[in-house]
Amino acid sequence: MSARAELASAAQLGVGRAAYIVGPGYDWAFFLLPPLIALAAGALIAGTPFADATFRLHGEKVTREGLFIGTLIHGHLAAVLLRSHGNADIFRQHRLRFLVAPVALFAAMMLSMWAVACVSVLVVFWDVYHSALQTFGLGRIYDARAGNAPALGRRLDLWLNLVLYAGPILGGATMLLHFQSFDAFEGVGPAFFTAVPALMTSSHRAISWAVIAAGTAYLVYYALAYRAMFRRGYRVSFPKVWLLVSTGLCSIYTWGFNPWGQAFFIMNLFHAVQYLALVWWSEGGRLRRRLRLDALRAGAPIAAAIFLGGVLVYGAWAELAPADDRALWSITQTVALMHFWYDGFIWSVTRKQV
Repeated sequence: MSARAELASAAQLGVGRAAYIVGPGYDWAFFLLPPLIALAAGALIAGTPFADATFRLHGEKVTREGLFIGTLIHGHLAAVLLRSHGNADIFRQHRLRFLVAPVALFAAMMLSMWAVACVSVLVVFWDVYHSALQTFGLGRIYDARAGNAPALGRRLDLWLNLVLYAGPILGGATMLLHFQSFDAFEGVGPAFFTAVPALMTSSHRAISWAVIAAGTAYLVYYALAYRAMFRRGYRVSFPKVWLLVSTGLCSIYTWGFNPWGQAFFIMNLFHAVQYLALVWWSEGGRLRRRLRLDALRAGAPIAAAIFLGGVLVYGAWAELAPADDRALWSITQTVALMHFWYDGFIWSVTRKQV
Protein backbone atom coordinates (compact mmCIF):
# COMPACT_ATOMS: atom_id res chain seq x y z
CA MET A 1 0.00 0.00 0.00
CA SER A 2 1.34 3.44 -0.91
CA ALA A 3 1.90 6.10 1.73
CA ARG A 4 -1.01 8.13 0.31
CA ALA A 5 -3.34 5.12 0.43
CA GLU A 6 -2.26 4.29 3.99
CA LEU A 7 -3.02 7.84 5.08
CA ALA A 8 -6.41 7.81 3.37
CA SER A 9 -7.28 4.49 5.01
CA ALA A 10 -6.22 5.78 8.43
CA ALA A 11 -8.27 8.93 7.94
CA GLN A 12 -11.37 6.88 7.12
CA LEU A 13 -10.89 4.80 10.27
CA GLY A 14 -10.56 7.99 12.28
CA VAL A 15 -13.80 9.55 11.11
CA GLY A 16 -16.07 10.01 14.11
CA ARG A 17 -13.43 8.94 16.59
CA ALA A 18 -13.10 11.18 19.66
CA ALA A 19 -10.20 13.59 19.45
CA TYR A 20 -9.43 13.11 23.14
CA ILE A 21 -8.00 10.18 25.11
CA VAL A 22 -10.66 10.11 27.84
CA GLY A 23 -12.79 13.17 27.15
CA PRO A 24 -12.37 16.94 26.80
CA GLY A 25 -12.80 17.71 30.49
CA TYR A 26 -10.52 14.94 31.76
CA ASP A 27 -7.85 15.54 29.13
CA TRP A 28 -7.66 19.30 29.64
CA ALA A 29 -7.63 18.95 33.41
CA PHE A 30 -5.02 16.19 33.68
CA PHE A 31 -3.05 15.98 30.41
CA LEU A 32 -3.14 19.26 28.50
CA LEU A 33 -3.23 22.10 31.04
CA PRO A 34 -0.94 20.73 33.82
CA PRO A 35 2.32 22.09 32.27
CA LEU A 36 0.98 25.65 32.30
CA ILE A 37 -0.72 25.20 35.67
CA ALA A 38 2.52 23.85 37.17
CA LEU A 39 4.43 26.81 35.74
CA ALA A 40 1.94 29.22 37.34
CA ALA A 41 2.13 27.30 40.63
CA GLY A 42 5.92 27.56 40.63
CA ALA A 43 5.67 31.31 40.18
CA LEU A 44 3.06 31.68 42.92
CA ILE A 45 4.96 29.76 45.62
CA ALA A 46 8.39 31.25 44.90
CA GLY A 47 9.64 33.29 47.84
CA THR A 48 6.71 32.31 50.06
CA PRO A 49 6.90 30.51 53.43
CA PHE A 50 5.49 27.43 51.67
CA ALA A 51 8.68 27.23 49.60
CA ASP A 52 11.27 28.69 51.96
CA ALA A 53 10.27 28.17 55.60
CA THR A 54 11.87 25.06 57.11
CA PHE A 55 10.73 22.88 59.98
CA ARG A 56 11.75 19.52 61.43
CA LEU A 57 9.75 16.37 60.77
CA HIS A 58 10.98 13.04 62.14
CA GLY A 59 14.37 14.60 62.63
CA GLU A 60 14.62 15.85 59.04
CA LYS A 61 14.68 19.54 58.09
CA VAL A 62 12.07 20.04 55.36
CA THR A 63 9.98 22.69 53.64
CA ARG A 64 6.31 22.32 52.83
CA GLU A 65 7.11 22.57 49.15
CA GLY A 66 9.79 19.88 49.38
CA LEU A 67 7.52 17.58 51.36
CA PHE A 68 4.65 18.10 48.93
CA ILE A 69 6.57 17.55 45.69
CA GLY A 70 8.72 14.77 47.17
CA THR A 71 5.61 12.90 48.27
CA LEU A 72 4.04 13.34 44.84
CA ILE A 73 7.21 12.21 43.03
CA HIS A 74 7.68 9.06 45.10
CA GLY A 75 3.96 8.37 45.06
CA HIS A 76 3.63 8.48 41.29
CA LEU A 77 6.65 6.16 41.00
CA ALA A 78 4.84 3.53 43.07
CA ALA A 79 1.65 3.92 41.00
CA VAL A 80 3.17 1.71 38.29
CA LEU A 81 2.52 -1.29 40.58
CA LEU A 82 -1.18 -1.01 39.80
CA ARG A 83 -0.31 -1.57 36.13
CA SER A 84 2.29 -4.29 36.68
CA HIS A 85 1.33 -6.37 39.70
CA GLY A 86 -2.29 -5.21 39.77
CA ASN A 87 -3.06 -6.18 36.17
CA ALA A 88 -3.34 -9.98 36.10
CA ASP A 89 -3.09 -10.21 32.31
CA ILE A 90 0.19 -8.30 32.22
CA PHE A 91 1.55 -9.89 35.40
CA ARG A 92 1.18 -13.42 33.98
CA GLN A 93 3.29 -12.48 30.96
CA HIS A 94 6.21 -11.03 32.92
CA ARG A 95 6.40 -12.72 36.33
CA LEU A 96 10.22 -12.82 36.22
CA ARG A 97 10.53 -9.07 35.68
CA PHE A 98 7.97 -8.28 38.34
CA LEU A 99 9.20 -10.64 41.06
CA VAL A 100 12.89 -11.40 40.56
CA ALA A 101 14.28 -8.15 39.11
CA PRO A 102 13.35 -5.89 42.08
CA VAL A 103 14.83 -8.34 44.59
CA ALA A 104 18.02 -8.68 42.56
CA LEU A 105 18.40 -4.91 42.21
CA PHE A 106 17.82 -4.32 45.93
CA ALA A 107 20.34 -7.04 46.81
CA ALA A 108 22.93 -5.51 44.47
CA MET A 109 22.64 -2.11 46.15
CA MET A 110 22.90 -3.66 49.60
CA LEU A 111 26.02 -5.62 48.67
CA SER A 112 27.94 -3.23 46.40
CA MET A 113 28.73 0.47 46.62
CA TRP A 114 29.41 0.34 42.89
CA ALA A 115 25.76 -0.58 42.40
CA VAL A 116 24.72 2.29 44.67
CA ALA A 117 26.77 4.76 42.64
CA CYS A 118 25.54 3.45 39.29
CA VAL A 119 21.91 3.56 40.41
CA SER A 120 22.34 7.13 41.72
CA VAL A 121 23.31 8.28 38.22
CA LEU A 122 20.95 5.98 36.32
CA VAL A 123 17.86 7.18 38.22
CA VAL A 124 18.57 10.82 37.33
CA PHE A 125 19.07 10.34 33.59
CA TRP A 126 16.52 7.58 33.07
CA ASP A 127 14.02 9.94 34.69
CA VAL A 128 14.78 12.54 32.02
CA TYR A 129 14.28 10.00 29.22
CA HIS A 130 11.15 8.57 30.83
CA SER A 131 9.59 12.02 31.28
CA ALA A 132 10.20 12.89 27.63
CA LEU A 133 8.60 9.63 26.55
CA GLN A 134 5.48 10.29 28.60
CA THR A 135 4.71 13.37 26.51
CA PHE A 136 5.68 11.41 23.41
CA GLY A 137 3.23 8.65 24.32
CA LEU A 138 0.37 11.07 24.94
CA GLY A 139 1.06 12.75 21.62
CA ARG A 140 1.01 9.43 19.79
CA ILE A 141 -2.35 8.52 21.32
CA TYR A 142 -3.77 11.86 20.17
CA ASP A 143 -2.46 11.16 16.67
CA ALA A 144 -4.20 7.78 16.69
CA ARG A 145 -7.42 9.43 17.92
CA ALA A 146 -7.24 11.73 14.90
CA GLY A 147 -7.15 8.68 12.63
CA ASN A 148 -3.49 8.70 11.61
CA ALA A 149 -1.50 5.51 10.97
CA PRO A 150 0.24 4.30 14.19
CA ALA A 151 3.79 4.52 12.85
CA LEU A 152 3.35 7.77 10.92
CA GLY A 153 5.68 10.42 12.34
CA ARG A 154 6.63 8.21 15.29
CA ARG A 155 10.38 8.70 14.99
CA LEU A 156 9.93 12.42 14.35
CA ASP A 157 7.90 12.77 17.56
CA LEU A 158 10.33 10.68 19.59
CA TRP A 159 13.29 12.88 18.73
CA LEU A 160 11.24 16.06 19.13
CA ASN A 161 10.36 15.17 22.71
CA LEU A 162 13.95 14.27 23.54
CA VAL A 163 15.10 17.59 22.07
CA LEU A 164 12.44 19.56 23.96
CA TYR A 165 13.06 17.83 27.29
CA ALA A 166 16.73 16.84 27.40
CA GLY A 167 18.01 19.77 25.32
CA PRO A 168 17.14 22.49 27.85
CA ILE A 169 18.69 20.38 30.62
CA LEU A 170 21.99 19.98 28.78
CA GLY A 171 22.17 23.60 27.68
CA GLY A 172 20.39 25.34 30.53
CA ALA A 173 20.62 26.45 34.11
CA THR A 174 19.86 23.06 35.65
CA MET A 175 22.57 21.08 33.86
CA LEU A 176 24.94 20.89 36.83
CA LEU A 177 22.12 19.87 39.19
CA HIS A 178 21.64 16.76 37.05
CA PHE A 179 25.30 15.89 36.61
CA GLN A 180 26.08 16.25 40.30
CA SER A 181 24.77 12.71 40.64
CA PHE A 182 28.21 11.56 39.43
CA ASP A 183 29.57 12.61 42.82
CA ALA A 184 28.20 9.28 44.06
CA PHE A 185 31.26 7.62 42.46
CA GLU A 186 33.59 9.38 44.85
CA GLY A 187 35.53 6.73 46.73
CA VAL A 188 34.35 3.79 44.59
CA GLY A 189 35.17 4.57 40.99
CA PRO A 190 37.87 6.04 38.74
CA ALA A 191 38.46 9.78 38.89
CA PHE A 192 36.87 10.07 35.44
CA PHE A 193 33.36 9.69 36.87
CA THR A 194 33.76 12.25 39.63
CA ALA A 195 35.32 14.66 37.12
CA VAL A 196 32.20 14.65 34.92
CA PRO A 197 30.41 17.55 36.71
CA ALA A 198 33.49 19.81 36.43
CA LEU A 199 33.99 18.81 32.80
CA MET A 200 30.38 19.61 31.96
CA THR A 201 30.58 22.95 33.77
CA SER A 202 33.74 24.02 31.93
CA SER A 203 32.18 23.06 28.59
CA HIS A 204 28.72 24.39 29.34
CA ARG A 205 28.87 27.41 27.05
CA ALA A 206 29.88 25.29 24.05
CA ILE A 207 27.27 22.66 24.92
CA SER A 208 24.57 25.33 25.20
CA TRP A 209 25.30 26.74 21.75
CA ALA A 210 25.47 23.23 20.26
CA VAL A 211 22.09 22.39 21.80
CA ILE A 212 20.55 25.64 20.51
CA ALA A 213 21.90 25.08 16.99
CA ALA A 214 20.97 21.39 16.79
CA GLY A 215 17.59 21.95 18.45
CA THR A 216 16.65 24.80 16.12
CA ALA A 217 17.68 22.79 13.06
CA TYR A 218 15.61 19.84 14.22
CA LEU A 219 12.53 21.99 14.87
CA VAL A 220 12.74 23.32 11.31
CA TYR A 221 13.18 19.78 9.94
CA TYR A 222 10.25 18.53 12.06
CA ALA A 223 7.93 21.29 10.83
CA LEU A 224 8.86 20.69 7.18
CA ALA A 225 8.42 16.92 7.53
CA TYR A 226 4.96 17.31 9.04
CA ARG A 227 3.98 19.87 6.42
CA ALA A 228 4.86 17.32 3.74
CA MET A 229 2.81 14.64 5.55
CA PHE A 230 -0.11 17.06 5.87
CA ARG A 231 -0.11 17.57 2.12
CA ARG A 232 -0.35 13.77 1.72
CA GLY A 233 -3.34 13.49 4.04
CA TYR A 234 -2.03 13.63 7.61
CA ARG A 235 -4.75 14.81 10.01
CA VAL A 236 -3.63 17.40 12.54
CA SER A 237 -4.65 16.74 16.15
CA PHE A 238 -5.19 20.00 18.02
CA PRO A 239 -4.72 18.36 21.47
CA LYS A 240 -1.39 16.94 20.32
CA VAL A 241 -0.21 20.29 18.98
CA TRP A 242 -1.24 22.03 22.21
CA LEU A 243 0.48 19.34 24.31
CA LEU A 244 3.77 19.53 22.43
CA VAL A 245 3.90 23.31 22.21
CA SER A 246 2.91 23.98 25.83
CA THR A 247 5.15 21.25 27.25
CA GLY A 248 8.06 22.25 25.02
CA LEU A 249 7.86 25.93 25.96
CA CYS A 250 7.49 25.01 29.64
CA SER A 251 10.53 22.73 29.45
CA ILE A 252 12.69 25.28 27.64
CA TYR A 253 11.78 28.07 30.03
CA THR A 254 11.90 25.98 33.18
CA TRP A 255 14.91 23.71 32.64
CA GLY A 256 16.73 26.30 30.58
CA PHE A 257 16.42 29.27 32.94
CA ASN A 258 15.14 27.79 36.22
CA PRO A 259 12.82 30.74 36.94
CA TRP A 260 12.32 31.43 40.62
CA GLY A 261 14.45 28.36 41.40
CA GLN A 262 11.39 26.14 40.91
CA ALA A 263 12.44 23.99 37.93
CA PHE A 264 12.24 20.63 39.69
CA PHE A 265 8.93 21.53 41.35
CA ILE A 266 7.32 22.64 38.08
CA MET A 267 8.46 19.79 35.85
CA ASN A 268 7.82 17.05 38.38
CA LEU A 269 4.41 18.44 39.34
CA PHE A 270 2.85 18.24 35.90
CA HIS A 271 4.61 14.97 35.03
CA ALA A 272 3.27 13.25 38.15
CA VAL A 273 -0.27 14.58 37.67
CA GLN A 274 -0.32 13.37 34.07
CA TYR A 275 1.02 9.97 35.05
CA LEU A 276 -1.44 9.39 37.89
CA ALA A 277 -4.28 10.38 35.55
CA LEU A 278 -2.98 7.96 32.91
CA VAL A 279 -2.80 5.07 35.37
CA TRP A 280 -6.29 5.76 36.68
CA TRP A 281 -7.65 5.92 33.13
CA SER A 282 -6.05 2.60 32.16
CA GLU A 283 -6.45 0.69 35.44
CA GLY A 284 -9.20 2.41 37.43
CA GLY A 285 -11.99 0.18 36.14
CA ARG A 286 -9.99 -2.96 36.91
CA LEU A 287 -9.31 -1.70 40.44
CA ARG A 288 -13.01 -1.06 41.03
CA ARG A 289 -13.85 -4.60 39.94
CA ARG A 290 -11.16 -6.14 42.14
CA LEU A 291 -12.43 -4.16 45.13
CA ARG A 292 -16.01 -5.10 44.19
CA LEU A 293 -17.10 -1.49 44.14
CA ASP A 294 -18.87 -1.53 40.78
CA ALA A 295 -22.28 -1.93 42.37
CA LEU A 296 -21.87 1.18 44.50
CA ARG A 297 -22.88 4.59 43.22
CA ALA A 298 -19.74 6.03 44.82
CA GLY A 299 -17.60 3.10 43.68
CA ALA A 300 -15.39 5.15 41.37
CA PRO A 301 -14.61 7.93 43.91
CA ILE A 302 -13.93 5.34 46.64
CA ALA A 303 -11.56 3.41 44.38
CA ALA A 304 -9.83 6.64 43.33
CA ALA A 305 -9.39 7.63 46.97
CA ILE A 306 -7.88 4.22 47.78
CA PHE A 307 -5.54 4.48 44.79
CA LEU A 308 -4.37 8.02 45.53
CA GLY A 309 -4.24 7.41 49.27
CA GLY A 310 -2.08 4.34 48.82
CA VAL A 311 0.47 5.95 46.52
CA LEU A 312 0.67 9.14 48.59
CA VAL A 313 1.19 7.24 51.85
CA TYR A 314 4.12 5.46 50.21
CA GLY A 315 5.29 8.78 48.78
CA ALA A 316 5.33 10.46 52.18
CA TRP A 317 7.15 7.49 53.72
CA ALA A 318 9.75 7.45 50.94
CA GLU A 319 10.29 11.21 51.13
CA LEU A 320 10.86 11.08 54.90
CA ALA A 321 12.97 7.89 54.86
CA PRO A 322 16.48 8.76 56.13
CA ALA A 323 18.84 9.11 53.17
CA ASP A 324 21.68 7.57 55.21
CA ASP A 325 19.70 4.37 55.80
CA ARG A 326 21.03 2.20 53.00
CA ALA A 327 18.20 -0.32 53.08
CA LEU A 328 15.43 2.29 52.95
CA TRP A 329 17.24 4.27 50.27
CA SER A 330 17.69 1.10 48.21
CA ILE A 331 13.97 0.37 48.43
CA THR A 332 13.06 3.81 47.09
CA GLN A 333 15.59 3.53 44.26
CA THR A 334 14.34 0.07 43.36
CA VAL A 335 10.81 1.45 43.07
CA ALA A 336 12.09 4.31 40.90
CA LEU A 337 13.97 2.08 38.47
CA MET A 338 11.15 -0.42 38.25
CA HIS A 339 8.80 2.48 37.47
CA PHE A 340 10.95 3.57 34.52
CA TRP A 341 11.48 0.02 33.27
CA TYR A 342 7.99 -1.37 33.77
CA ASP A 343 6.22 1.64 32.32
CA GLY A 344 8.38 1.46 29.21
CA PHE A 345 7.22 -1.99 28.16
CA ILE A 346 3.74 -2.16 29.73
CA TRP A 347 2.48 0.34 27.13
CA SER A 348 3.77 -1.98 24.40
CA VAL A 349 2.07 -4.99 26.00
CA THR A 350 -1.20 -3.08 26.33
CA ARG A 351 -1.02 -1.91 22.71
CA LYS A 352 -0.62 -5.52 21.52
CA GLN A 353 -3.59 -6.56 23.66
CA VAL A 354 -5.73 -3.85 22.09
